[in-house]
Amino acid sequence: MPDPTLADTAETSLPSAKQWFGQPRGLTVLFLTEMWDQFSFFGMRALLVLYMVNHLKFAQHKASWIYAFYAALVYFTPIIGGWICDRWLGRRASVIIGGLIMALGHFFMAFEPMFYVALTTIAVGNGLFLPALPSQIDSLYKHDDPRRKSAYNIYYVGINLGAFAAPFVIGTVGEKISFHYGFALAGIGMIVGLLTYVAGGRYLPPEPKRGGSILKPVVDDPRTPKEGVLKRFALLIAIAACVVVFRGAYEQIGNTISLWAEAADRVVTPNFSIPVTWFQSLNPLMVFTLTPVFVARWSRMAAKDREPSSVIKMCIGA
Repeated sequence: MPDPTLADTAETSLPSAKQWFGQPRGLTVLFLTEMWDQFSFFGMRALLVLYMVNHLKFAQHKASWIYAFYAALVYFTPIIGGWICDRWLGRRASVIIGGLIMALGHFFMAFEPMFYVALTTIAVGNGLFLPALPSQIDSLYKHDDPRRKSAYNIYYVGINLGAFAAPFVIGTVGEKISFHYGFALAGIGMIVGLLTYVAGGRYLPPEPKRGGSILKPVVDDPRTPKEGVLKRFALLIAIAACVVVFRGAYEQIGNTISLWAEAADRVVTPNFSIPVTWFQSLNPLMVFTLTPVFVARWSRMAAKDREPSSVIKMCIGA
């Protein structure tokens, strides 16, 4: 749960109150920026293992290990990137610098000798970009604004919309025409996302104060802050354990499932076989088509003061 003291501070300097689709305009800017980022990221991921096995002629086990190390690095770098963002760069600079580094990494993928450098570059850029963009959502709203919860559902649709389109566009170009063209297209998508972010900067919340402690006292009683912090960390550890299991399975989509799909019978007609990369669009398709249904459901339940907690929702999803 975001810290109320931070939200109250943001209220005094919220951006323009004008709305698009019933939400602050800044949410649309963040939505589109993230959509293009995911279009770029998941498009490259859809091609990665196929590129290693079919173009670079790596053995399957080697390609899968490289994919695994790359995925691990992608999830690890935001820990450091978030700290750099909070302490020094700030959110907007982190998004712009991280996005440019990621775009550069995607363009590097078009050159075979730069392969390992490209993967590392994308992971480093992601470390700055990933934590800095969604952290701006909460500051678009006042603390008591009922739209705050649904804002994250809407934002998540943007993530999956980009992930859905990427295999059809980047995946098809890379698989059917040239892997290098596909990777270059991913870089172009990243640039489009950055231009969207910069153009909509006036609708985004102001930068928070940097360099402060991220831990705030739960209450004024000096005996309770430690207990409150420990409970928060215990909850985070429990959630992290669930996420580790989930991600272990989820990341097979771009690795072993991609290789399995390539070996499967994908012939629809004598002149058409389903591209391997298209199967990676199934998961985001389910997410963004069902999200409006669940948002409407939670909104109706909230109106009756019966909306389940975030933990219960995660349990239902699991």
